[in-house]
Amino acid sequence: METKLKTAAQTALDLERERQYCELCGKMENLLKCGRCRNSFYCSKEHQKQHWKMHKVNCKESEVKPQVSKQKSAEPQAPSGGIEGQTLPSPQLKTRVQPDNTASPSGETRMKGFITNAECAGSSVGKPGGSNTKPNGQTTTRSTPQNLAIEYIVPCMIKHGICVVDNFLGGETALAILEDVKLLHKTGKFTDGQLVSQKTDSTKDIRGDKITWIEGRETGCEKICFLMSRMDDLVRHCNGQLGNFTINGRTKAMVACYPGNGTGYVRHVDNPNGDGRCVTCIYYLNKDWDTKDHGGVLRIFPEGKAQFADIEPKFDRLLFFWSDRRNPHEVQPAHAIRYAITVWYFDADERARAKEKYLTGAGEKGVKVELNKPSDPS
Repeated sequence: METKLKTAAQTALDLERERQYCELCGKMENLLKCGRCRNSFYCSKEHQKQHWKMHKVNCKESEVKPQVSKQKSAEPQAPSGGIEGQTLPSPQLKTRVQPDNTASPSGETRMKGFITNAECAGSSVGKPGGSNTKPNGQTTTRSTPQNLAIEYIVPCMIKHGICVVDNFLGGETALAILEDVKLLHKTGKFTDGQLVSQKTDSTKDIRGDKITWIEGRETGCEKICFLMSRMDDLVRHCNGQLGNFTINGRTKAMVACYPGNGTGYVRHVDNPNGDGRCVTCIYYLNKDWDTKDHGGVLRIFPEGKAQFADIEPKFDRLLFFWSDRRNPHEVQPAHAIRYAITVWYFDADERARAKEKYLTGAGEKGVKVELNKPSDPS
């Protein structure tokens, strides 16, 4: 019987790849290694230039000297501003790291045990009164947001770093949110998705979604605001129990649409640079989604594990996962219109440090929004 166990060497290689990502945007494919320190990676010379101001502080000559080429290297120019007007030598991008293009790497298995149903272990977020009446007349009592957070989300995040809640709000509320999103799409509010500190056209090679940012007070976005309040309710009850994080705010909501033309988002890390984001929260709005025909799976590769987690973007599904290097992930090509609403929650201490070091990315991800007040007693 053929074994799927990896050799020690292959496992070590895979773990090394998990630690390789663009220092600026978090992309994990087609990387170039810094030719000076040989410890940092970038997806392009443009991103190396943009990150040089921060990287030059820690960039030191590698003890292993790379082979010197007689040809002139097309290296980027280091920004000025060194000590006493000196310009530090710019690192070179020479060694290209081969991407792991295997859709289902040998030896990796799918993770289990991180999905629950809000109707069984969930909250009374869909309807007032904390109950849900089934078509056959049976009534299922839902637990409170506090119970869902403490009894399921916190233990699941601590164990897996990933947590999924199905049927989060109930079909009627989810449909109303979907109508808000479709109206935003129809009225031309979406623009091309951008990367943190993105200044080049390479974004289209990395992500293919269209996005818009919602604070929650906009006309026609009342149901999206309701969703954000429910997310905040859960996170508020989790606060203080998710490792050492102290969550005191979040971003605006990023409403995203993959147009269904086969675009996706390459493997990346949401927060590779310590910008303060600690928890990623995504809500999906795709009715009758069939992964075999439509694709669009979010595949997460938890750090240090020979497993991956496939998250189908199902209607009324809520997903949590750590935003940092522990959860590299990708959106596989979507062949149908795919909607999602994402919010990132900030850790207070890391966010403060990021501001001091000017690592808070451009755009709405750098905008802190206070958590909404509890929408109802829970």
